[in-house]
Amino acid sequence: MKLAYFDDYRLGAVLGTGIVDVSGELRDLPRRAPEDLMAALIEHFGEYRAPIEKAVSGGKPIPLAEVKFRMPLPRPHAIVCMAVNYDDGLLKSAHTNAFHKSPSALIGCDETLVLPDVPASVFEGEAEMAVVIGKKASNVDAEHAMNYVFGYMNFIDGSARDLQPATNSFFQMKSRDTFAPIGPYIVTRDEIPDPQNLQVRLWVNGEIKQDFNTRKMITGVRDSIAWVSAIQTLMPGDILATGTDHCGLNAFQHGDIVELETEGLGRLRVNVRDDLKRTWSRELRIERHNKGLSAIAPQLSGKYASMGSKH
Repeated sequence: MKLAYFDDYRLGAVLGTGIVDVSGELRDLPRRAPEDLMAALIEHFGEYRAPIEKAVSGGKPIPLAEVKFRMPLPRPHAIVCMAVNYDDGLLKSAHTNAFHKSPSALIGCDETLVLPDVPASVFEGEAEMAVVIGKKASNVDAEHAMNYVFGYMNFIDGSARDLQPATNSFFQMKSRDTFAPIGPYIVTRDEIPDPQNLQVRLWVNGEIKQDFNTRKMITGVRDSIAWVSAIQTLMPGDILATGTDHCGLNAFQHGDIVELETEGLGRLRVNVRDDLKRTWSRELRIERHNKGLSAIAPQLSGKYASMGSKH
């Protein structure tokens, strides 16, 4: 099942080229606002799946072209991102690591990732598959970890690189507003037989930049859930992003249209806006690596360009 928010945060199930409004089946689910309904449904999905399926089979789909997708999880308790989690030939960590991303960073399909007025060396967005947690998870062992997965969705990890001081890097690099696009919907676990064999592709202005498979993950979904849940309790509707292959990372800049499609999870599309209209080289990280250059594409014009290696 593919579950989404659309228009004024109505909850629907995507069926082919349409979406069926199932909000009526969820009237008795407690929530403070419409944005809380998805997390409540995830927590009680076992009770509501059959009524939703019945509503979908008898409902009239609204064409997707006539609706506006919203972010499918507007208010997660936590967003945890696995760090340096792919064996991509550029970066590889000997230790499992992760960081938090602020829920205020979330945006949805066709919304805008805004590059802030800060002296970052480059702004990049990492194509990732994210796991949506289905029930409270604390000290879960890897053998049973998949029982805590509700589903999966596309996730872009926006990053402002090399801000100073370096000791304060992850928070100011990763948690900025609009730096976590997700969507367009959540796909339930039963529709994805093997999350460790999915192709992940990201395009910028129609040109493919990242193209890799989740089998290259170092710490897989099961072990990631076990590792994270030993540190913090994960709640229904929490997001666990699983990392990226760094080879195709490239400089996001003003006017870009970015599209991410993880196999089976639909296509997430976002715009990029930079009010300063800075420009960077369009080289991929792997292209610069193969030339013996530093991985980060140089800034070519605009504010902060004169800082050069000071970034």
